[in-house]
Amino acid sequence: MKHIGAVQAVVTADEFDREPTDAELDAIAYETPLIVAEVELLDVQISLLDRPATEWDTRRLRRASRKVLAARRELTNRGATVSGVVA
Repeated sequence: MKHIGAVQAVVTADEFDREPTDAELDAIAYETPLIVAEVELLDVQISLLDRPATEWDTRRLRRASRKVLAARRELTNRGATVSGVVA
C-alpha cells in the first residue's frame, strides 16, 4: 500500500511549529518581571502545601505577594503611559 501525503511544508506545517514573532517576544519580555514574581509566589505556596507555615514562611509568602502586586502595578502604569503617548 502506498502512503499518500502532502509534500509541501506549507500544507503540512502546524501552527505550533513556527518560531515566535518579534511582537510575541516583545510581549514576553514586557511581562517577564510579572512572570518571575508569579513563579516565586507559586514556589512559596507549593513549599507550604505539606507543612504548617512558620513565621519566616509567612514573611516569605507576604514578600512574594507584594512582588506580584508591584510587578502588576508597574505593568499597568507602563501600559497607561504607552497608550497615552500613542493616543
